[in-house]
Amino acid sequence: MAAASHELRFDTGRLCLDLVATAEPAERLDGPRRLRSWLVGSRTVPPGTPLDAVDADWLVRFQGVRDLLHRVVHGEIAGRAADPDLERVNALAATAPPAPRAVRGPGGLLVRSLAVAPDCGALLGQVARDAVDLLTDPVARGQLRQCEGESCSLVYLDTSRGRRRRWCSSEVCGNRERVARHRRRAGAQPVNGRALNG
Repeated sequence: MAAASHELRFDTGRLCLDLVATAEPAERLDGPRRLRSWLVGSRTVPPGTPLDAVDADWLVRFQGVRDLLHRVVHGEIAGRAADPDLERVNALAATAPPAPRAVRGPGGLLVRSLAVAPDCGALLGQVARDAVDLLTDPVARGQLRQCEGESCSLVYLDTSRGRRRRWCSSEVCGNRERVARHRRRAGAQPVNGRALNG
């Protein structure tokens, strides 16, 4: 089933790209509650992490870093240098991410937890470190692709066999493309000897 345009998506292959995807095709981080959902859904924090501190200020800061990463990633794909933006990413990455802990879960298995409730800067540092790792890893960087969907500019890692993935999501953009292609073919079918244009 195709995801609604407002649903959070976690299919880009990287934490930093999942954050960038929250602005495509429309704003998906539209409030602190959605940011809390994104933090858990992206595995930035483990389920059950206290996120009471997430507020409008956190939202503005995450949206700002998202816009920064969008410029940097799209600049790298286009072969443009973005050195001032890279310096900002590097500065964010210098902040230590939250310290993880292994604790026993309800069933006795080890689960990830955080030593203390995370602060905004630490979580942004975690996202920025992921971006630095992505952009400095030649293999991962070589897998960066921009979706070929008509109205989509999402960037994802193409880890498919043969590196032939065309869309950020086969169920979303791929399905749209297949429907549009079918409509174009159906519209070009002759009717009473005349081809339809439409």
